[in-house]
Amino acid sequence: MAKERDEPVLPDALLPLERVGNSAVTGLPDDLQAQAARRLRIVMALYAFAFVVSSPITAILSPDDRREFFSSALRWGPSAISIGAALLVAALTWSRRITAGTVLAVGLVFEVIGSYGIAAAQYLDVAVYATAPPWAGLSWVAVWMLGFTVIIPSPPRWALLAALGSASAVPVVAAVAMATAPAPVAITPLRFFLLIVVPYWLVVLIAFVGAQVVYRLGAELTRARQLGAYRLVERLGEGGMGEVWRARHRFLVRPAAVKLIRLDVRQAHSHQRAELQARFEREAQATASLRSPHTIQLYDFGVAEGTFYYVMELLDGFDLEALVDAFGPMPVERAVHVLTQVCHSLAEAHAEGLVHRDIKPSNVFVCRYGRDVDFVKVLDFGLVKTVDANADVAVTADHTVRGTPAFMSPEQVLGTQPVDGRSDIYALGCLAYWLVTRQMVFTGRTAMETITQHTHSAPVPPSRRTELEIPEAFDRVILGCLEKRPDRRPATAAVLAQQLRAIDTGRSWTPDVAAAWWNAHYPRASARDSAPNADKVPDRRRR
Repeated sequence: MAKERDEPVLPDALLPLERVGNSAVTGLPDDLQAQAARRLRIVMALYAFAFVVSSPITAILSPDDRREFFSSALRWGPSAISIGAALLVAALTWSRRITAGTVLAVGLVFEVIGSYGIAAAQYLDVAVYATAPPWAGLSWVAVWMLGFTVIIPSPPRWALLAALGSASAVPVVAAVAMATAPAPVAITPLRFFLLIVVPYWLVVLIAFVGAQVVYRLGAELTRARQLGAYRLVERLGEGGMGEVWRARHRFLVRPAAVKLIRLDVRQAHSHQRAELQARFEREAQATASLRSPHTIQLYDFGVAEGTFYYVMELLDGFDLEALVDAFGPMPVERAVHVLTQVCHSLAEAHAEGLVHRDIKPSNVFVCRYGRDVDFVKVLDFGLVKTVDANADVAVTADHTVRGTPAFMSPEQVLGTQPVDGRSDIYALGCLAYWLVTRQMVFTGRTAMETITQHTHSAPVPPSRRTELEIPEAFDRVILGCLEKRPDRRPATAAVLAQQLRAIDTGRSWTPDVAAAWWNAHYPRASARDSAPNADKVPDRRRR
């Protein structure tokens, strides 16, 4: 993607995802194809290195060796051609214009070419034979065939064809050598069949069985990734709660993101597993009941082999943590625009008696949404709780405090009173603070020190911790959200949204301004599907 010269370098979380494709052709998941393509690159390098060590280097040990080695093209030609072909295939694995499936097909072709290169280097020059050809038994071709089949997975039929082609190398080279050899090389047809053909048939059989085993493992992994009507295609990211995958519906065109929830259900007793599943279902149902356009849309959820999963809409953008890390603190007018959308989502949740409990930068996503830009989606309602005046809602079923220390309200930390929507308002104040300063409200040396500061220390106004121009009214609203006592904060998210909209920022974050920012930093021509609910996307998807 072409960038402006003054555009900041994007972190890995914002880099485009590259499709590796062809899974429908090979039957293997895209990530396994990508891994196989990377292994092919290593195999090609080792193949070339083996030829360099076995032929050219030994040929320059002495003048006589050099003279003899370069005296005939039959001696140096196979090595030179084999090395060049291996390096060419290795170079193809770096090309982003060629899919991993195509690279694997090229690799199978090279398996045959490589076998002929090995056979030619060993047996084509009949002048080196003293009295009889050294063709009895197996050559390095057998090792190459078996190693390639195990290391580089491919459909069994493809592997069988490549193995048959490779197995023909030694008999063909031997036949050519016999046609040009002196009398000592002569061999009867029966001995030729028993000594040269049969051993490689056995190798083909072993290679075919090995290819079936390796391929079956990949196919079983593909089936294991079938979650209801969705098939996992590519892992997008990994966070504290689990993994996020790009998914494809088996019948619909609509893409989706699937979040797999890591829970130690295998180690839990049956009643604990039932309780965990019931909690998961309640939380999923709570999220699905919300209709705010600024709440992540939940398509489906379920349990597959002890793994809980959500199926969500796949968003085109990035979370606030990645945005601020890449481009620095937000201007106040944009922060107000983002925060009021978060308030819209939370206002509906609170009206339904639901508390998010984990509002933080990585759980708020800004994206292109249809024709809108800077459109906000609130993610990860996995810690959502129903407000219950008779329950200690700051403590979960496993009796641990849940949340992120830098964004936890005092009542959420202490558990001395029920947690309601005003706890989310406190976290939203922490989020607003981060957006305009790129600093946390409180930063302790440990998590315990941080949450202690949230319960006892007075926050510094955000305007005193940034060089950006922060209106006094914005300071007042944010400090109001950060009050220790819930009854001193804005009563509802809707009230907070009104207070934010009433701030005179001196500038407006209009749709035209937002569109200009997105066109400069995230052009539609290179729009990509990003990973909601992943704390970070660790690297670009590439072979």
